[in-house]
Amino acid sequence: MVRKNTGIEAFRKTIYAFYRKNPRNLPWRRTRNPYRILVSEIMLQQTQVERVLAKYLRFIKTFPDFRSLSETSLRDVLHAWQGLGYNRRAIALKTIAEIVMDKYQGKLPECPDELAKLPGIGRYSSAAISVFAFNRPAVLIETNIRRVFLHVFFHDRENVKDSEILSLIQSTLDVNNPREWYYALMDYGVMLKKDVENPNRRSAHYKTQKSFHGSNRQARGMILRHALQSKTITQKELTDALMMPSEKIENALEQLVNEGFLKKQGTRYSIPGRRS
Repeated sequence: MVRKNTGIEAFRKTIYAFYRKNPRNLPWRRTRNPYRILVSEIMLQQTQVERVLAKYLRFIKTFPDFRSLSETSLRDVLHAWQGLGYNRRAIALKTIAEIVMDKYQGKLPECPDELAKLPGIGRYSSAAISVFAFNRPAVLIETNIRRVFLHVFFHDRENVKDSEILSLIQSTLDVNNPREWYYALMDYGVMLKKDVENPNRRSAHYKTQKSFHGSNRQARGMILRHALQSKTITQKELTDALMMPSEKIENALEQLVNEGFLKKQGTRYSIPGRRS
């Protein structure tokens, strides 16, 4: 365990030394704009950096600020989001923009507790946005950070709980520059994934990802792609086009309507227009 200042400093020195020689050049690290950092954090939820890189700059060019995103149509947002998956994040991001404009006079809150009240922002994202947008010290854990602490402090342990790791994250946090410290930890974690057997397998929270093919998530994504290509579409047209069981299409359509992605008029479905 890291308890003495000498141990903390040695750990930080190792992480920072690697980072300063091997920093990842990511566009959301080159800005202090809270809107742009928010967009990156929402995009990075459950999505690999390489896929986000392909979409991030184009998205913020199309929607450069909270006002433009809040005033556009959901159809336009989903068009820009295509390829990232987990489309709930797109509607959450648009809703956040509307709330920020209506409630916060266009300025994103800095406090994690306030950020956590916004849709699509959980415990990790609220802390991460506070750190990266405002350089406020907060304790956070994600897959790369977890990998570092498992490798360094729990190399001879299995089934390690995050609660054990979080206390170490707090004790080693660079409170004077949390933004750069977490960048450094994440980059060190990326290196470990490439160079050593994945330490995250020793986490009590490790799970293998379920197959995407044939899943409900795949059906939802395919339905939205077809809906974006047509003004309206029916369940039968979708069943014929997607060659999926009618029950799977029906269930996915019901979910998409309930979540606000689609609206239903008679037998036809469409993506809602602009916010009134």
